[in-house]
Amino acid sequence: MPELPELQAHAERLTAAWSGAVLERFAALSVTAMKTVVPDPAGAHGQRLVAVGRRGKYLLIDFGVLTFAVHLMQGGRLKPDARQAPRPKNAIARWRFTDGRALLLTEAGREHRAGVWTDPVVATAGLGPEADQVRTAELAELFAAHPMRLHGFLRDQACIAGLGRRLANEVCHRAGLSPFAPTARLGPPGAERVVAAIGACVAEGLAYERGRADMSSSAERPGAVHGRAGQPCPVCGGTVRAVTYASYTVNYCPSCQTGGKVLADNTTSRFLR
Repeated sequence: MPELPELQAHAERLTAAWSGAVLERFAALSVTAMKTVVPDPAGAHGQRLVAVGRRGKYLLIDFGVLTFAVHLMQGGRLKPDARQAPRPKNAIARWRFTDGRALLLTEAGREHRAGVWTDPVVATAGLGPEADQVRTAELAELFAAHPMRLHGFLRDQACIAGLGRRLANEVCHRAGLSPFAPTARLGPPGAERVVAAIGACVAEGLAYERGRADMSSSAERPGAVHGRAGQPCPVCGGTVRAVTYASYTVNYCPSCQTGGKVLADNTTSRFLR
């Protein structure tokens, strides 16, 4: 799933290419497209695109009088629609502009979870602070208020917004902390390490994404441990390990993060610091 760096860079590309364009018509192309319909999306017709912003993992398409919130989920993409076919493959929604151009929201796969909100407040309700803006004292308070494993905390959008599975792996590694470290025990020193790691990982991802013309795929994104099980850790040369769950995989380096201990591959593994 695209995370903060990919979505931020994509929002910047879309703003540069589309700001000022006048919306002719918005059309939902799938029965699963609309997550809210109040206010009426037609209210944006005839309005100029101000900018495309981001909140957490949502893209915010701002037409001044109305802002569309878009969540790409795992397989969604928002791209220029050169062909503008009547029934494009995997299509969810289309924004057609008076200059003849169009943006198309698509979602590959069968999950049909990507969608559009016409009320961004509803869409983003419950999100925690932006991951790249949280500071040490605030994060320490959040750790204490949400006792859980660090990896789960970083993925939980209600705790902090914008990170996902890949960056959770990378942040834990960069901070030198076990993905299973209990947040309640990390305190300000742990929060300081995590804040620094988030900043470094997000900056690395943004630099890479801003050098591209389109959004990267997961396999292309920079990192030290994510998706690298069995490979050498670029920091210490040790073997990157994995803890596999039904819907995601935790990658980590025992030498860098757990004092050499290998985490048991089940949800009842003992916490390691």
